[in-house]
Amino acid sequence: MNWLNGAIDADLHPMVPGIQALAPYLPPLWRDQIAQRGMEGLDTQAFPPNSPKTVRADWRPASGAPASTITQLREQVLDPWGIARGIVTPLYGVQLIFNEDMGRAFTSALNDWTRAEWLDQDPRLAGSIVLPMFNPEHAVAEIERLAPDPRFVQAMVLVMGESPLGRRQNWPIFEALVRHKLPLAIHAGSCYRNPVTSLGWPSWYAEDYAANQQAFQSTLASLITEGAFQKFPDLKVVLLESGVSWLPAFLWRLSKTWKGVRFEVPWLQRSPLEIVRDHVRLSIQPFDAPDDAETVQRLMEHLGSDEMLLWSSDWPHWQFDGAPQLPPGIGPELARKICVDNARATYSRLSQEALP
Repeated sequence: MNWLNGAIDADLHPMVPGIQALAPYLPPLWRDQIAQRGMEGLDTQAFPPNSPKTVRADWRPASGAPASTITQLREQVLDPWGIARGIVTPLYGVQLIFNEDMGRAFTSALNDWTRAEWLDQDPRLAGSIVLPMFNPEHAVAEIERLAPDPRFVQAMVLVMGESPLGRRQNWPIFEALVRHKLPLAIHAGSCYRNPVTSLGWPSWYAEDYAANQQAFQSTLASLITEGAFQKFPDLKVVLLESGVSWLPAFLWRLSKTWKGVRFEVPWLQRSPLEIVRDHVRLSIQPFDAPDDAETVQRLMEHLGSDEMLLWSSDWPHWQFDGAPQLPPGIGPELARKICVDNARATYSRLSQEALP
């Protein structure tokens, strides 16, 4: 695993052990609301609670909450694999709170919990600023509050929000991110304001999970066609847990359609394919392609770039296949780019650090 030495893990998910863990980071008004409202928690990772998707069986402790302590992260990922830097992104349902003020308070508490319980505990860790997206002013304020801390290297939103992400009301958020040189991470998941499929609410969790690919396509189309990348040419977007193999076919279709109706989006001067290659990166967990070197090489050819993929373990979720590995057909030079160089090029705050 020489290719892994000095790697940057772009997608780690520490789990909040319970809503009381956020209490020390909440203003008194909202701290009291936990008891007054009888709030039991905002855990969106634990469905079904004991399924391998939530936490791999070999990463579950004999007692206590999984993936909830820095010791667990060190022993399960950082130390055995020699990870140089890891970006932690807690998935806790602060985005599901309807009250904008309450959502802002709990989002800020989650970010402060990340800083105190994880970033302060290990210098190898960097963090994601979770954004309260239902109020753009609140989201911008959270960026401004935390951006001075160089350990926060990106901001994070869920792929399924209240409206298409590229809409102009979100542009102040993009402006703040560009000004602070922070990429926007878009992670699989929903705030459940709308059905997760275009046909309505599904019956089964498998449908819900698979619908994320559709959401990534729609979100990417929104950012491109609304002109976000033209307005903010330095904006970088990282798709986390989106999969990879869907992208070439989707971009072919979007680019073909753009050629036929480009008169309605005159600001779009370049093909969507070119825009995505310049602005978008993807984590490789899950890498949804056959375990075949020839197929993987063909997929890389269809992507048309060796700079788009970022290595990730997705700790502690089930997508990771066990001992660190890359898809077959990935040579040492490309492995180095995926595991180290591409992340450093994407995250400017990491690129300023000395190479391992």
